[in-house]
Amino acid sequence: MSGKRLLTRNISIKEGRSRVIIEGIEPQVDGGAFPAKRVVGDRVTVEADIFADGHDSLSAVLLYRKKSEKQWAETPMTFLVNDRWRGEFQVTELGDYYYTVQGWVDRFKSWRHGFAKKVEANQEVSLDLLSGADLVELGARRAAGEDRRALEGFAKAMRSKNAGASEQVQRALDDGLAALMEKYPERRWAATYGKELCVSVDRHKAQFSTWYEMFPRSWAPKAGEHGTFKDCIARLPYVASMGFDVLYLAPVHPIGYSFRKGKNNALAASPEDVGSPWAIGAKEGGHKAIHPQLGTLKDFKQLVTKAQEHGIEIALDIAFQCTPDHPYVKEHPEWFRKRPDGTIQYAENPPKKYQDIYPIDFESDDWEALWNELKSVIEFWCEQGVRIFRVDNPHTKAFPFWEWVIAEIKRHYPDALFLAEAFTRPRVMYRLAKIGFSQSYTYFAWRNTKWELSQYFTELTQSEVREFFRPNLWPNTPDILTEYLQFGGRPAFMTRLVLAATLGANYGIYGPAFELCENVAREPGSEEYLNSEKYEIKHWDLDRPDSLKDLIARVNRIRRENRALQSDRYLRFHPVDNDALICFSKQTEDLSNVIVTVANLDPHHSQSGWVELSMKELGLDPQQPFQMHELLTNARYLWHGAKNYVQLDPASVPAQIFRVRHRLRREQDFDYFL
Repeated sequence: MSGKRLLTRNISIKEGRSRVIIEGIEPQVDGGAFPAKRVVGDRVTVEADIFADGHDSLSAVLLYRKKSEKQWAETPMTFLVNDRWRGEFQVTELGDYYYTVQGWVDRFKSWRHGFAKKVEANQEVSLDLLSGADLVELGARRAAGEDRRALEGFAKAMRSKNAGASEQVQRALDDGLAALMEKYPERRWAATYGKELCVSVDRHKAQFSTWYEMFPRSWAPKAGEHGTFKDCIARLPYVASMGFDVLYLAPVHPIGYSFRKGKNNALAASPEDVGSPWAIGAKEGGHKAIHPQLGTLKDFKQLVTKAQEHGIEIALDIAFQCTPDHPYVKEHPEWFRKRPDGTIQYAENPPKKYQDIYPIDFESDDWEALWNELKSVIEFWCEQGVRIFRVDNPHTKAFPFWEWVIAEIKRHYPDALFLAEAFTRPRVMYRLAKIGFSQSYTYFAWRNTKWELSQYFTELTQSEVREFFRPNLWPNTPDILTEYLQFGGRPAFMTRLVLAATLGANYGIYGPAFELCENVAREPGSEEYLNSEKYEIKHWDLDRPDSLKDLIARVNRIRRENRALQSDRYLRFHPVDNDALICFSKQTEDLSNVIVTVANLDPHHSQSGWVELSMKELGLDPQQPFQMHELLTNARYLWHGAKNYVQLDPASVPAQIFRVRHRLRREQDFDYFL
């Protein structure tokens, strides 16, 4: 060993008799740096590897508490296999819960296991009975009342010289004794996991919501007029009739005049051009002001109230960017980055220039005042009754800001929800979810093949990502008109609707462009709409006979009536022998509601194939026929076994949504058969 140094670790032992090891706890996001996510009413299932040296029996509990509580509640953990244990607790209120795991060598359980083996082998157990009685007496000291007296009775019976050996053995192995000793265990040298992990609890709409995006200025009853909030109120029955529960409004603030964009994003605007709602700020005000042609703050609050009467929540856009006309530019020029010539740096994405947008500098020397002002914007709209916010491009703003501001808002408004509109790199999208965003946009719009869809959604729903990332699926947005929709015609819109609504518990559409199947791009290779509503007022014919509004209403009714579609946790894909067809299922934990969706991904041709269901996962008996109730058409089919044939014509029904009926009524079920 000469010439070599022996590497050692500094190990501090607080209690050498604490022998239990606890590791591999799930859920645990980034080693406990961020909370897992759940909604009110969920049961949080926690698993951990718990083991020790030797062959002693172990016991473990899951400890949990609300953030506001000091004392831990606990529930027993159950041994699974290979040192893996599981426990669960229910979250019943909004806010944060903490949890951890505790385990110990269970001396009584170890004794009982060894004692039972000796009894089975007909070995002498008189001394073992005395050892067990000692443990029971110690347990009695930890108990009180009737439990204490019961344990003392068991110990006395185990020591009794008058009782027969068989009676003593019977008392020692009594299940009631085991239950009492489990209730009052000896935990002198229990090991507790070194971290308190967190789960953040939102209201149910964070997990299940149905969004409809609209531009309020386009909802006037007459073409050429500027819509108002009162016009939006008149259209609420239309939105409600399609089954949407979130109405997301494009920004409602004053629009700047300097460098205003014209139609189709033209650099030069005419006096009649209305500009983009995302170019926020003018002499009338900024992020706390309302565009004067939309109405007043009173009108907006009336829209919020009337929407609630229809079961709809208003979601507002938060776009932290300013036009050169925004009051912030004059009042706080230090909040913006300057170029060497002293002018403010406008947004650029070479070769494109966005002179109408000034990005906010989150590294400003006056950053604290800036952050507090931006927080006050969200607080202002919370005070007007808004609790849902779609955040524009959050990935271009500082992560620490979002982590801080979302926590601050939820401290006062725990029911607030935030949707991250971030189409960027996966790690960036995931980071935004970890630091507090309730829901997130996804790559769904660009996932078109069976392989792409199954791989992507398996990652989102079956990996650790599901603990913190809640996907919200949008087949279109004002910025996204995919090639699939451009060239697939009406069948493509129908297919993407069904996929979004059944793959995702949260989904949305930009309408009325979607239900009217608007699919003309500004130019070849572009995902921008021709005559985009972002830059001009549109007048929509909502009564067109080719509208998908009735199909959308049916799909959303199916979502409301089937709990399996209100969560993403049990999404599973099933084989089909045709790559143009995709099949997947969702189910409730107790299998009382099972939904199977089959979709034709080819919008141009009829496709057929054999679907192979995972019978055991769906709770089906492979020896018995079962009914498949197709919910879009109300047709019913009798299926036999795992493999069944499907054929889908995109021109008529490009997708099917089945509810699985596990048991069929047969003649044996009726009295006359007897």
